Amino acid sequence: MAEHLLNAEGLNCPLPILKAKKMLKSVPSGEILKVRSTDPGSVADFAAFCRQTGNELIASSTEGDIYLFEIKSS
Repeated sequence: MAEHLLNAEGLNCPLPILKAKKMLKSVPSGEILKVRSTDPGSVADFAAFCRQTGNELIASSTEGDIYLFEIKSS
């Protein structure tokens, strides 16, 4: 399984979500997209995005000012 990474640091809403949506189109079903973001709003945004799109938010955490997400592609 390939590792899929999206660095959305420094981008504000809605860019992290838009970039993740675009990248998920190329991530095979069942594989994980890891996202790094500095936008505090991305915590709620990625949870809502996954509910709406059928993708699964399997992890959400922070490292200092960085928000980390792991999204399983549907």
